[in-house]
Amino acid sequence: MTVTVRFAPSPTGRIHIGNARTALFNWLFALKHGGRFVQRFDDTDLERSRQEYADSILYDLHWLGIFPDQTEYQSRRFSSYDAAVEKLKAAGLLYPCYETSEELELRRKVRRTRGMPPVYGREALKLTEEERSAHEQEGRRPHWRFLLPNFSSDPFETQRTEVHWNDLVRGEETVDLASLSDPVLVREDGTYLYTLPSVVDDIEMGITHVIRGDDHVTNTGVQIALFKALGAEPPAFGHHNLLTTSSGEGLSKRTGALSIESLRESGIEPMSVASLAVLVGTSENVTAMHDLTELAGKFDPAATSKSAAKFDPDELLVLNRALLHQMPFAEARDRLILLGVNGEKAEPFWTAVRGNLDRLSDAVSWWRVLREGPEAPVEMSDEDREFVGQAFDLLPEEPWDGNVWKDWTAAVRKATGRKGKALFMPLRLAITGLESGPELADLLPLVGREGILARRP
Repeated sequence: MTVTVRFAPSPTGRIHIGNARTALFNWLFALKHGGRFVQRFDDTDLERSRQEYADSILYDLHWLGIFPDQTEYQSRRFSSYDAAVEKLKAAGLLYPCYETSEELELRRKVRRTRGMPPVYGREALKLTEEERSAHEQEGRRPHWRFLLPNFSSDPFETQRTEVHWNDLVRGEETVDLASLSDPVLVREDGTYLYTLPSVVDDIEMGITHVIRGDDHVTNTGVQIALFKALGAEPPAFGHHNLLTTSSGEGLSKRTGALSIESLRESGIEPMSVASLAVLVGTSENVTAMHDLTELAGKFDPAATSKSAAKFDPDELLVLNRALLHQMPFAEARDRLILLGVNGEKAEPFWTAVRGNLDRLSDAVSWWRVLREGPEAPVEMSDEDREFVGQAFDLLPEEPWDGNVWKDWTAAVRKATGRKGKALFMPLRLAITGLESGPELADLLPLVGREGILARRP
């Protein structure tokens, strides 16, 4: 059996870090088991679904390093869903209901006042053909419910019916079908809700493992029943905890909260996103992984906590710095070229500045400092200005090697008596215009003697 997983977002907005968590859980699971990854767009909501969103989701996945083996659109598969509906109707497992939302809410309130669970009472099963015809003559159109197998012989006498599965994340799980209403599979206008297309697709696409957020746990009991009603063996299920904002709020595609697009445009590295999205809320320490193969080695669905995990964007910068500080020039070269950082000095420049970057794009400002000097006139006391003048007079002649900074400051210390911060800070300000940054021992040979002297304040 080939492990086959799927990621099935609705293309109604940009995916966020929480969606990426689900995609990555599935991708890493397939990677560890030599399996396949199906990208499925649940776009049966034709009014809100947009191809531009589907395209952006694929772009975001590619940026993260996820490349689907197969891409499917539910909007192109209605014939399969229609066939499943007819099969369920023929088996007496899909029945028409005519209640309005107001009538259903009233019934729920009545059941609550009687101390009964507010589940659907299957009143529509009692309708005669004449009553159904009367409803339709009034202009009512039926929605269709799936008859849950939670009774022995009389559907109005439900009994505890447990559905069990060994969850890949949560361990042993149980859902009692008697505690649930018969789910609506088809709306009044003939469109499908999530449940039926999802199950039909999982069957026809050979999905062996469904890994998704734990907000679907209860749905799983219903879906397992539907798999069996359609004559199929259910896949294995895993339900990971959800991510929230640092303040505990849920994430939403509609609001664009922490969208992958916005994180990318802010200069965050894809492996910073992937590392935090996968490892937060697990027993693993959150550290920056170099690539998805390395991350797969740390990935264990069962190590995921059952409680929601808070996603702190500030942690992304910590991981980003760690990745950049270790990034070899060969990996950064093409992106640096696009930023205008090129030539024979590009590699030693990258080695010198990468330890001071939050984002790769920050290298541009240091490249400008290297080539042009401080952005604005440097402010310093008259005493420091006089000191820097003396120091510049002692600048060694070229050619320079890696010891030029050490040799120069040793000579300045001997001539002026200054040491420590009083010696180094005025020189750093004069050369870079900033109080902190890369080691001047690394920058000095790149700027050159002529470039240094041109920065005399």
